[in-house]
Order: sequence, then C-alpha cells, then structure tokens
Amino acid sequence: MSERVKIDVNEAIRYMGYRDKPSDVEMTLIKDCCELLESEITPRYVYRVFDIEPTADGVRLVGSSLVFKGKDIVDHLEGCEKCVLLCVTASARADEIIRLKETQDMAQGYMTDCLASAAVESICNDLEAELAKKLSGWYFTWRFSPGYGDFPLDIQPDIIEMLNAGKRAGVSCTESLLLVPRKSVTAVIGLSSKPIENQRRGCAICSMSDKCEFRKKGTHCGF
Repeated sequence: MSERVKIDVNEAIRYMGYRDKPSDVEMTLIKDCCELLESEITPRYVYRVFDIEPTADGVRLVGSSLVFKGKDIVDHLEGCEKCVLLCVTASARADEIIRLKETQDMAQGYMTDCLASAAVESICNDLEAELAKKLSGWYFTWRFSPGYGDFPLDIQPDIIEMLNAGKRAGVSCTESLLLVPRKSVTAVIGLSSKPIENQRRGCAICSMSDKCEFRKKGTHCGF
C-alpha cells in the first residue's frame, strides 16, 4: 500500500450532502482541503486472518476467546471458513487538520471532515485490493464493521486488543467505544473458498469495481 492516500473527492462531496454540483468557489475550497490532507496524513493499518467456526451464540475466531455476536454478522459470515480482522486509520494528523480548519472556518472544517472520511474509505479499499492479491483464490465478503445492524459496538476494544492496534497502528478505543484517532475503522471481511452471493460479496475482486454505480452511491450490489 502507498504511504500516501488518494482521496475520492466525488465521494467526499456525497458525504457533504450536496444535491447539486458545488460552486466553483466551493470546489476550490474542497480541493485545497483535499490537497492538504493528501500531503499530510499517513495511512496506517493492521490486519490478521483467522479461521472461524460457528458457536451456539455467534462466530468464534479459532485460537482465541473472541466471539462475534449478532444475527447480522453471523449471516454475513455464513459459509465462510476464515475472516480478516482489520483496523485502518487516517492517523492523528487527520484529526489535527480537521480541528485546525474548524477554528479557521466551520464550513472548511466540515469539508475537511468529510474528505477525511473519504480518505479512510480509500485506505480501506486499497488494503482490500492488497488482500485480494495476497489471498488470491478466496472469495471476499464486503467489510462489516461494529455498529452495522446488531453487530455490537462493544466488540471494538476486543478487536483493538486482538490486533494490537494501539502499538501497530496508533489506534485506541475510549470507554464510550469511540476510536481514536477519530478517522479510524475496524471491520471484518469474510473469506470463503466458494463463491459468495451478491449481497455479501466484496468489491476488491470485482471486475466492475472501478465503474460500479452502486459504489458511486455508497451501496453494494444485491441491496
């Protein structure tokens, strides 16, 4: 993975809630904030691959005591033999730049916040593409994060500990289950030796990923 991130500006604009194209003045501000983030933040990530097995109350990571609970994560991992546990961050510098922009101008602060969110998504996509190369022959689900459906947020500290993300990626979890730096993500990707149905299939190994209308809208095929 590159030491620099390329932010999808169109995705960030979607996060900003624009219904129409931003004005020329707004686009200039957005591009300035984007260039600052791209030049200053350093992507960091950590991941581990685990064998998984079903239990009476969820899905367990083999070799650990960690059990994923919740019907949605169980359904998501159905038919998978392994999973990738990952943590990605745009680094503390992203948070610093957002705070700086907020003190200068709230509108620019909001733009920068959305751009930083898009940066995290880009880092996740880059990591997923890298994993697809390293784990060729496996079929990927899309990323499933704590807080999706009934997959509880209180699994966050366990994921951080399991990945040693504090030391390896500089990411920690507060008592209120927020990740620090704020522009960070944890997620689970299911791995199957057999094809996965569309609604759970990941984007990294899809030949349509670069021009997919679903991805442009922030969704997945099958939904």
